[in-house]
Amino acid sequence: MAIAKHILVVDDERDLVELLVYNLKRAGYDVSTAFNGRQALDCIFNRVPDLIILDVMLPELSGTEVASRVRGNPQTASVPIVMLTAKGEEVDQIVGLTVGADDYIPKPFSMKVLIARVEAVLRRTNRQTSGSGILQINGLEINPDTHEAFVHGESIKLTLTEFRLLATLVAGNGRVFSRLSLMTRAMGAGVTVTERTIDVHMTALRKKLGPCAGLIKTVRGVGYKVSADASTEDELSGVV
Repeated sequence: MAIAKHILVVDDERDLVELLVYNLKRAGYDVSTAFNGRQALDCIFNRVPDLIILDVMLPELSGTEVASRVRGNPQTASVPIVMLTAKGEEVDQIVGLTVGADDYIPKPFSMKVLIARVEAVLRRTNRQTSGSGILQINGLEINPDTHEAFVHGESIKLTLTEFRLLATLVAGNGRVFSRLSLMTRAMGAGVTVTERTIDVHMTALRKKLGPCAGLIKTVRGVGYKVSADASTEDELSGVV
């Protein structure tokens, strides 16, 4: 029998936590809970979960601060994070994604929708890429089998979504990907995001890539591609 995935639910609304625990356990998950930011970090580093459901507005430490610390620790950097918030404005989504959230669900939400989104994030985490081989271009190396990325031999820490976006672009061998195509490939069908969201991910990727940042090219009005040429912006050609 397969071992149940361990999910940590972090929210200070105890009634909501109780409801989440009930539904997640019914879906077959092993669930633990925390009710403030500091307690969440203690739980995370005591027993690294397979996924974190994390509220933005928490006592003691905010959800965004918790996410930043999780992403900054090599032991937990790759743990998927689904952020919850009572705020639905785009700016709040962008803040959540900037600190490394893999998905973002505004309150109130349907439990069925949340379970589906959790399952989708875990599928992306567990998706097999065996046989795809190492991807390389001008000092950038990506290993799809181990979900590792290196810039001139130095390991860089990427979120799951960032890794899948970068791997898609590099594997494209210079093809242009629309923003919609990129997000579908990185996050799966049915996840609604704005064009600005993908731009935030690209900004974060370029920052992490350092000397290889210029490999990611903006295609005016369309999307992105990875190319070793010297230009920084290109005209439309062969959109995927």
